[in-house]
Amino acid sequence: MQQALYHPDVSTRTQERDSSAYFSELYEKYATDVLRMCYFYLADRQKAEDVVQDVFVRLITTNPELQEGREKAWLLKVAMNRCRDLWRGAWLKRVVLGSPAFELVAAPDEYGQMADQQEMMGAVNQLPTMFKEVILLHYYQGYGISEIAEMMDLPEGTISSRLSRARKKLESILKGGDAQ
Repeated sequence: MQQALYHPDVSTRTQERDSSAYFSELYEKYATDVLRMCYFYLADRQKAEDVVQDVFVRLITTNPELQEGREKAWLLKVAMNRCRDLWRGAWLKRVVLGSPAFELVAAPDEYGQMADQQEMMGAVNQLPTMFKEVILLHYYQGYGISEIAEMMDLPEGTISSRLSRARKKLESILKGGDAQ
């Protein structure tokens, strides 16, 4: 009796190479943005790098069907969720005031005209999570209200309201007030 040997056909090998190239392309294109978001959120480079690794491992292992042009949104959403999970952990609930967040490659900061960048980053760090997220996604990553609403599975009105309230809280913090 002859034993059958498995030989992957050419299309399977080509598909594996294409998916490998696809994941590499996404990593090259978006890893820095994901790292920046994670670093700002966690204020710890090592933890941020771990989250980035987790996000891309999840991308490779789950191989989700991503809409073309929406890859970055998916990566940032997964990263934010992972950062949120870490932030909720008891060992990370310590507040680190004055941490040098955004030490990485600078991104355009439309809101930065109110104060110098360091002061602004400290103020954003003091915001409650729900406000910090919309500020990061809108001003730091450049997403519109409808895109953020889709990413966070919330109504546009809620995002618009959070953005407005976050701006008011930032203004209060920068004038010497409190985030609450």
